[in-house]
Amino acid sequence: MHEEHGFNILHHIPVIQDLPNHVVMTALAVGVLIITTFFARVQLLSVMKGSGGGLIPEEKLTYRNFFEIVAESLYKLTESVIGHHETPTYFPAIGTLFVFIFLSNILGLIPIFQPATDNLNTTLALGVFVFLYYNYAGFKAHGPGYLKHFFGPVIFLAPLMLIIELASHLFRPLSLALRLRGNIMGDHIVMGVFSGLVPYLLPVVFYGLGVFVAFLQAFVFCLMTMVYISLSTSHDH
Repeated sequence: MHEEHGFNILHHIPVIQDLPNHVVMTALAVGVLIITTFFARVQLLSVMKGSGGGLIPEEKLTYRNFFEIVAESLYKLTESVIGHHETPTYFPAIGTLFVFIFLSNILGLIPIFQPATDNLNTTLALGVFVFLYYNYAGFKAHGPGYLKHFFGPVIFLAPLMLIIELASHLFRPLSLALRLRGNIMGDHIVMGVFSGLVPYLLPVVFYGLGVFVAFLQAFVFCLMTMVYISLSTSHDH
């Protein structure tokens, strides 16, 4: 699944020019995440040493409270889907997925880059991770009893239910991958076309739309992840 199209300035660097685009952009996104996390950690430690101990919010929008707003909103959503007791366990993975996907999408809005998430290698890897993670959560919550829900509530329908459930579960990572890849690729193509036809003013509208699509696709991906975790850990099995 090797897909290359468009211009990426990083491919003009001799050391990495032969690497696939999605590998380069994934590494870039991870690098930006590490740097961002480092500065956030330094600022948080600095604030915690102050008189308020970091508990009193700052009066204006800053680097710190912007990310606090995003994290708190995502946490509340996770809590509403998965439940109060399970959220602290699974939120770190969901939050990391959201930030990585959103950042990868946003980097694709910069004309000199190509987004990693318009490549099926990246999105399928994310989908497979979610598939393994929610099944791990299911086994963690129910042990071997997690397998019971694959056979359904009626014994004589167990063979048919097994086929249906397996097909449903195996389709989930592919569905996540294709949805994310298709929307980001489509958005990137539309922006490229209109930027080429009308290079001034009009592309600004599509950049706003691009930011919205970048956020929406990260949100939908993580929302589906929450739903899958909730289904696998539910005690209604």
